[in-house]
Amino acid sequence: MSKMNAVGWFDIYVNELDRAVRFYETVLNCKLEPIGDPTGETQMMSFPADMSAYGAGGALSKSAHASPGVGGTVVYFSAEDCAVEEARVDAAGGQVLRPKFSIGEFGWVSLCRDTEGNVFGISSMN
Repeated sequence: MSKMNAVGWFDIYVNELDRAVRFYETVLNCKLEPIGDPTGETQMMSFPADMSAYGAGGALSKSAHASPGVGGTVVYFSAEDCAVEEARVDAAGGQVLRPKFSIGEFGWVSLCRDTEGNVFGISSMN
């Protein structure tokens, strides 16, 4: 078996799907697309993804089986300069928890909270 990355997909659980979609589309300057859930139990909006490319795809998910919250898993979105996306967070209805800071040889990170209460990161090499 070949070696693979630890993460193959992520779900960010939300209460208000439309509100969360507006938030992430504004902050990340991208368009989320509806995707089907094979179980028919979850509403999902996918982040742009090429499943054959490096990295993991993922979606905002509204489900009766999970809910948003602080203190769990943190997803880090890749960016050219995390300060650019960070600058959009407050106006989009979120909160910057820790502005752009150095993580040494691994670049820079901003820690933020979305409209649903989830903590997420934005990382960049610049």
